[in-house]
Amino acid sequence: MTKRTMFVALMGCALLGGGCRKTANDAHYAAVESNRQAQVAQPGASVSATPSPSPSASAAASPGASPAPAAASNYWTNFRGPKRDGKYDETSVSTNWPSSGLKQLWKQPIGVGHASFVVADGKAYTIEQRRGQEVVAAYDINNGRELWTQKWNAEFTDSTGDGPRATPTWDNGRIYALGATGELRALDANTGSVFWGKNILSDNQAKNLPWAMAASPLIVDDKVIVLPGGTNGKSVVAYNKMTGAPVWRVLNDTQAYVSPMLVDLAGRRQIVVVSSSRVVGLAPEKGELLWEYPWDTDMGINVSQPIVVDRNRFFISSGYGKGAALVEVKGSGNSYTASTIWENKNMKNKFNSSVLYNGYIYGLDEGIMVCLDVNTGERKWKEGRFGYGQIILTNGHLIVTSDQGEVALLKATPDKYTEVARFSAVQGQTWNYPAIASGRLLVRNSNEMAAYDLSTQ
Repeated sequence: MTKRTMFVALMGCALLGGGCRKTANDAHYAAVESNRQAQVAQPGASVSATPSPSPSASAAASPGASPAPAAASNYWTNFRGPKRDGKYDETSVSTNWPSSGLKQLWKQPIGVGHASFVVADGKAYTIEQRRGQEVVAAYDINNGRELWTQKWNAEFTDSTGDGPRATPTWDNGRIYALGATGELRALDANTGSVFWGKNILSDNQAKNLPWAMAASPLIVDDKVIVLPGGTNGKSVVAYNKMTGAPVWRVLNDTQAYVSPMLVDLAGRRQIVVVSSSRVVGLAPEKGELLWEYPWDTDMGINVSQPIVVDRNRFFISSGYGKGAALVEVKGSGNSYTASTIWENKNMKNKFNSSVLYNGYIYGLDEGIMVCLDVNTGERKWKEGRFGYGQIILTNGHLIVTSDQGEVALLKATPDKYTEVARFSAVQGQTWNYPAIASGRLLVRNSNEMAAYDLSTQ
């Protein structure tokens, strides 16, 4: 499909209203398919198939991969970075951006969805919707070429956006991907072949959330942690990461849209989970409840990742009129308590998470950038509109994506709001988190994916 044909189809749909949403999606999927077919047709390309042991899934590999960096370069292998805290500090990146924006390395269409990227061995991994299937895809970070895909029949549609939400996780040569309707797969990161798979909702007698499964799988030791939200002690579940066999199941909470995190608090290694009504700390070994902190919002919607501030404290924020809090965890062994240090409405993270730098929290308060003193909750400034965009902290700066696909560079300083540069990176609604790896800024939404040069050379 040509760009003109796609444009005519989309414009016609806009004129007819919401009744032809499927037509718009089909036009977009056709553009993705045309792009991938053109990649295969490029000189030197050949196609090889990887058989899948799963009858409900299929794998296909397409070539043209550039040489992969050494495994030691694997850094951004989790949602929002290695600690899931939105911080990049592997190497220095450029903070001297030209007024026209960063140099574009490549750009191409991508399937629908709100997931981000993880990067390992020269490949960027994500999950997307293509027609009636969820598709995990591996791309060459040097040129965007699709290297392999793994697909299964599943489709989630919603007025806020179709497709999968949860960012895949890379661990020791495997990809753990969770679809919007609960389909979990452990895949070979080099070929896309399936090691094992199951539906975490049906396996735990759980109902899907109104806006679908969104929590990225978390690898802890020999386990993969997921949040199906089942009752009867099946809200948080650990499977053996190699076999998919259940290891433990705990709690009865209805889940939210926050990814679990492995942290150290009060001298205890633990898994922090934000459900629809509370924040909890769980022992990784068997899932025992260590502590809990009430955190409920209208309609039970929590999306923002908590931030570990220091040995005993964490920051949490939510939208829908809730606000933010600094919480202290105390105790030892398996007995802990969590109490409020401060709570106010100076920060309301809705579809995004904040970052911490030198004692100050930077985040989007209902779409406007805010700086807070983490120790007091005092607002230092509030300026700069980004809608429901996302933030990465690096080199004393904030890389911010707006919900319309812009990328901006801000100085992370409590003195005043300082915007260094801003440019248009991708077109359309952009709620997806960006990612940084190997001197590249990776951005995507439900329309496009692109890479920009962040190297200091």
